[in-house]
Amino acid sequence: MNYWLMKSEPDVFGIDHLRKRPQQTEHWDGVRNYQARNMLRDQMQVGDRVFFYHSNCAAPGIVGIARIVRAGYPDHTAQDPESKYHDPKSTPDNPRWYMVDVKFERKFARTITLDELKTHVQLADMPLLRRGNRLSIMPVSEAHWQYILDLE
Repeated sequence: MNYWLMKSEPDVFGIDHLRKRPQQTEHWDGVRNYQARNMLRDQMQVGDRVFFYHSNCAAPGIVGIARIVRAGYPDHTAQDPESKYHDPKSTPDNPRWYMVDVKFERKFARTITLDELKTHVQLADMPLLRRGNRLSIMPVSEAHWQYILDLE
């Protein structure tokens, strides 16, 4: 099993949106970064666990946990001319972008904020905390996963 952190803006698609979806499951679409795409396409597997992270808000941080329930497959929004994620270079025969399906597991009683995470020397080498790392999807080591769970 692998561990991940996936960022989303809470007013666009937050953890409560996921919890309210049918079967509490939704596809994670719209990723338009090649490094993140490669993780979606090649590394994320069914059963992997995800920290759900609210970004671009007053107190960004980890708000809960989801699970990967469908491994990477072509992102259909790239081929929809009406979608804000449309990419005319992505075709059914040669998809450029991928997505996974995630299922709500649980919401934390509190947000473990980015500011709080930065205070823990044990997390110093976590990709989220590295200067300049702006990816919306990133791996989390098992040691970091367990440490963060203990903060809850």
